[in-house]
Amino acid sequence: MDRVVVVSGGGTGIGRATAEAFARQGEEVVLVGRRAEVLAKTAAEIGGAGGRVVALPADVADPAQVRQLTDEIVGRWQRVDVLVNAAGGNALFGPEPEPPLEGLADTAWHWTENFRLNTLTAVLLTEALKPHLSSPGGRVLLLSSIAAYRGSGSGSYAGSKAALHPYAYDLAGELGRRQITVNVVAPGYVRATEFFAGQLSDERERMLIGQALNERAGTPEDVAETVRWLASPEAGHVTAQIIQVNGGAERGR
Repeated sequence: MDRVVVVSGGGTGIGRATAEAFARQGEEVVLVGRRAEVLAKTAAEIGGAGGRVVALPADVADPAQVRQLTDEIVGRWQRVDVLVNAAGGNALFGPEPEPPLEGLADTAWHWTENFRLNTLTAVLLTEALKPHLSSPGGRVLLLSSIAAYRGSGSGSYAGSKAALHPYAYDLAGELGRRQITVNVVAPGYVRATEFFAGQLSDERERMLIGQALNERAGTPEDVAETVRWLASPEAGHVTAQIIQVNGGAERGR
C-alpha cells in the first residue's frame, strides 16, 4: 500500500518540492497550507504530472483548524505515514502590525509571531497527528534553518527554528519505541523560494553564496531529496538527528 504523506507549507518552495518528490514515488500526498488557491494550483500541477495529490487548506498555528484538519485526514486515510513540517516564515519579512508598535511591544510581537509561524505550526500539527502515525515505520520531519546555528540578525527567527531541535530530540525518544523516526533538516540559503523573494540585495546574495564551500545557492530540490531519503525505509536507523543542507555554509569562510 502506498504511503500517506502530509506536507505542511506544501504550496510553494521547499514544501512544494518535497511534495513533488514524494508524488513521483507514487505516494499519496496531502498538501496543507493557509492559502487555498495556492494549494489548489500546486495540487493540480503536481497531479497533472502524474502524482496523487490532495489539497487541504488550514492554518496549522490555529488549534481549532488543526483539530478539524486531523479529523479530515484520519477520516479519509486512517493513518499518516510521513509528516513533513515545512510551514514557516519570518515576521520581519511580512506586514507589520496595525497600529504600528514601538519598543518592547514591537519586540514582543516579532518574537511571538515568529514562534507562532515556525515553532507552533510544527508542534500543533505533529501533536495532533502523533497518535495516527504508522507504527512501525512512521516518519516525522521538521524544517529548521542554518539560522538556528548562526543566528538570523534579529534573534526571533533563529530562536523559533532552534526551538524545533530539542522538540525533535524529545519526540524521537517518545516515538522510538513505536519504531517511528524524527529528524530535522536545516537548510541554508535556498534560492527560488518565497521566503527570500525581494528580500536580498545582490551583495547580500553574493555573500550568502560565498559562505557555501561549494560556492552555489541551495535549491528546493536539494532539501526535498534529503527529506525524501530520511523518510525512506533505508533511513530507519536514523533518528534524533539534525541534517544540515547548506553546502558547508554553517562553517563559514
